[in-house]
Amino acid sequence: MKVSLIVAVAENGVIGKNNDLIWNFPKDMRFFKETTVGHHVIMGRKNFESIPDRYRPLSNRINVVITRQSYYQAEGCVVVNSLEAALEIAQHNSDNEPFIIGGGQIYKLALERNLVDKIYLTKIHCSFEGDTFFPELSEEFKEINREEHEADEKHACDFSIITYKK
Repeated sequence: MKVSLIVAVAENGVIGKNNDLIWNFPKDMRFFKETTVGHHVIMGRKNFESIPDRYRPLSNRINVVITRQSYYQAEGCVVVNSLEAALEIAQHNSDNEPFIIGGGQIYKLALERNLVDKIYLTKIHCSFEGDTFFPELSEEFKEINREEHEADEKHACDFSIITYKK
């Protein structure tokens, strides 16, 4: 099983503010959906709760929510108490590429524990104010693909969709 991480990061490392996305980039959202459909999406409780009600659980994916709260329930989701338990569920269900989708604490844990094999990173070429940041990537991750996108009427900044692999 290959464990992937998918994230959108501003030029200054920001990924969110007040438990919410700061930007709206339709091409990136489409990329996220197309890439993760059919797979397990693993997220922290706060990240799950930040998804608008009409979109949760994320459709056509097995949503796995990580929380320390022992009695937490999320309709249509699998709830676990650790990142490792979430990955075990994905492996048990024969998912060849589960996705870690955030938030900041879950990304940090996954990278610190060396659990990630591949990263799909949308780099927003603007800086934003925020309170949640994506950690620096170690040098073991090498860029294997890059798609450039220019700002337009629906995208406030240029952005790149970059794929890294160990």
